[in-house]
Amino acid sequence: MYGKSPARLVPLLLGLQLTALWPTTAVEIYTSGAVEAMNGTDTRLKCTFSSFAPVGDTLTVTWNFRPRDGGPEQFVFYYHVDPFPPMSGRFKDRVVWDGNPERYDVSILLWKLQFDDNGTYTCQVKNPPDVDGLVGTVRLSVVHTVQFSEIYFLALAIGSACALMVIIVIVVVLFQHFRKKRWAERAHKVVEIKSKEEERLNQEKVSVYLEDTD
Repeated sequence: MYGKSPARLVPLLLGLQLTALWPTTAVEIYTSGAVEAMNGTDTRLKCTFSSFAPVGDTLTVTWNFRPRDGGPEQFVFYYHVDPFPPMSGRFKDRVVWDGNPERYDVSILLWKLQFDDNGTYTCQVKNPPDVDGLVGTVRLSVVHTVQFSEIYFLALAIGSACALMVIIVIVVVLFQHFRKKRWAERAHKVVEIKSKEEERLNQEKVSVYLEDTD
């Protein structure tokens, strides 16, 4: 009497079957690994992920910090629909959300680096039903001056080569310009000499004519 009709049970059973068949996979985390930044500057702690499930309102991101010299793990940042920065502690007013979940980016930006910020930052992402997976880590080293990397030296070499080529082009253009100018001056002098020579010959002809007339 109070039982549900078979037509109403079909959608419910279909939904239960789809839930049971939905594959649960691990969330893959990708970070920059090691970051070196100068004291007093800002740096971006990059963390991206991949997930089989579509990104929605169930996505959660947790950032924590383990000091290099040891000590308890500290809360850094939390995201669930909206960002939740820390209300107290060492990272208060120093960390902001810099991610975009639609692009699978859950990075944060750390302001005004201090030497005691040295340590390991962990990035954990849960995107139900994908809730398993390794936690991403970023090892931050705060230094007085940033060491030059191979990329820096490569960029410096490329920049120097480009500057040298520009200098060579300028020298060639200037050389051609002065060369043309010199040839023009020589041609002008030749024209002047010819003009004076013709004028002298004409004067001589006039003198000879006048003598003959006399």
